[in-house]
Amino acid sequence: MTAHESVPGLAANPSAPTDVLLRIVPSEHDWDIVTRLVRRKSLPAEVGEALVTHPDRRVRSALAESCHADPELRARLLDGPDSDAILVACGPLPYRATVPALPDRAYERLLSHERPMVRHETVMSAHVPVHVLVPLATHGDPVFRLAACRRVWSELPDDARAALLDDPDPGIRQAAALHVMHEDAERTAWLVETLADHWQLGDVLETGLLSRELAERLMAGGRHLARLALNPTFPADLAARLAGHEDPRVRLAVSARPELTEDQRAAIDWTVAPEDRLDVLRWVWRSRGDEEVLRRCAHSAHTWLRRSAALCEELPEDCVQLLADDEDFAVRLLLAEWHPKAPPELLYDLYLHGTHRAVGMLVTRPGFPSAGLAARCADAADPRERALALRDPDASPSLVERLSRDADARVRGAAAHDPRLPVRRLVELLDDPQVGGAAAANSSLPVAEMRALLDRAGVPELPAGR
Repeated sequence: MTAHESVPGLAANPSAPTDVLLRIVPSEHDWDIVTRLVRRKSLPAEVGEALVTHPDRRVRSALAESCHADPELRARLLDGPDSDAILVACGPLPYRATVPALPDRAYERLLSHERPMVRHETVMSAHVPVHVLVPLATHGDPVFRLAACRRVWSELPDDARAALLDDPDPGIRQAAALHVMHEDAERTAWLVETLADHWQLGDVLETGLLSRELAERLMAGGRHLARLALNPTFPADLAARLAGHEDPRVRLAVSARPELTEDQRAAIDWTVAPEDRLDVLRWVWRSRGDEEVLRRCAHSAHTWLRRSAALCEELPEDCVQLLADDEDFAVRLLLAEWHPKAPPELLYDLYLHGTHRAVGMLVTRPGFPSAGLAARCADAADPRERALALRDPDASPSLVERLSRDADARVRGAAAHDPRLPVRRLVELLDDPQVGGAAAANSSLPVAEMRALLDRAGVPELPAGR
C-alpha cells in the first residue's frame, strides 16, 4: 500500500486536527474520503464549511445523506444552489436507525419550496418530527394530508381524524380507514371492496374487524385464506374448518391462532422450516405488554409463537434464557437481534457460528461480551475469534502488538485500529498494504505522523492563511 492509499483513514480519525482534515477534502468526489468525513461523530466547523460549499454536488449530496452529520450543517445546504434542496429533502436513509431532525426553519423552507418534488419528498420523509406533521393534516395539498394521516394518526385531534376519514381524496380515506379497521367492521368491508387486488388487501384481511357475514363470504371465495385465518376476529368455528386445508400455509395460519390450546395446535399438520421467513404474529405483538401471553408463547411447542415472543423486549427474563437455548435458530437469532438482555454467550456463539447475514451485526449489540476475551480468543484458530480478543478492555499493549502481526488481515486491521497499539508499531502499519487505512484511522496516531503521511502521499499543504 502506498502512502496515498492510507490517506482515507485519516478522514475517520477522531484525533485528526482541522488542518489535516482540510488537506484531505478532495477537489472532486472521492468516495473513500468523503464518506468517512461525513460519517464522523464530530466535524470541525471549517471542514463542515468546506463540505457544505463544495463545488462538486456529489460531495454535498454525501453530506445531505449522512445520518451522522449535524442537522444544522445539513440544513445549511439550503443556502447553496437551489437544486440542492432535493438533497436535503430526501436526506439520510439509515438501516434500523433514527436521524436527528432538521431545525424547524429548514422544514419551513422545504415545505414551502416552489418545486412540488421537494415539498413532497420532505413531507414523506420518515424523519420529519411529529410537531411538524400534525398541522399538515388539514393542509390543502393531499400529499401533505396523506403524510400526516399515515405517520401521526395517534397524535391528531378527533376532528382531524374524522375529516381524514371523509377526505375527498380516496387514497387518504383508505389510509385513514386502515387506522380504524381493527375496530370498525363497516370500514373493513369497504376496504375489502375498494382495495380488491391491491397489495394492502392482505393486511386488511389479517387485521380488520370482520363481521360474520363478511368472513363467511370471504371464506367462500377461497382466496387469501391464510391471511384470514390469522385474523383473531375471523370466527373460530370457521377457522376450525380450515385446519385440514390442503394448503400448508392455511394450516399453519390456523395453528397459530390465539384461542387454541397447545393440544389443539399439535393436532394440526403444520410445519415451520428453519429457513422459513415469518412475520411476527400480530396478536402476539399487540399483547407484548401482557407478561402471561408472552410467557405462554415462549413455552409453546409452536415455532411461530416462540419466534414472535423473541421479538418482544417485554419478554420476562426467565423466558429470555429459555429462548436463548431454543432449538430453532431463528428464535435464537431474533432474540439476539432484538432483546436488550439477550445473553452475551448467545451473541458470541451466533456471531462466530451463525450462517445468517445478520450475525455479523451482533458484535455491535450492547450485550456482546468483552471482559475476558483476551485470554479466551487470542490463540483461537478462527481469525474472527482472534480479533475478538481486542474487545477486551484489559488486553495488554503487548497482546495488541502481537495481533498486529497476525497472518490474517482482519486481525491485523482490528489491531491497527486499537488505540493501545504502541505508536512505533502503529506507524509501521501505515505501510501495510492491507491495513494501512485502519492504522491511519487510529486515534493514537501522533498528529506529526498524520502530516508526514500526507507529505509522503503528495497531498498539498494548505495555502497560507488557512
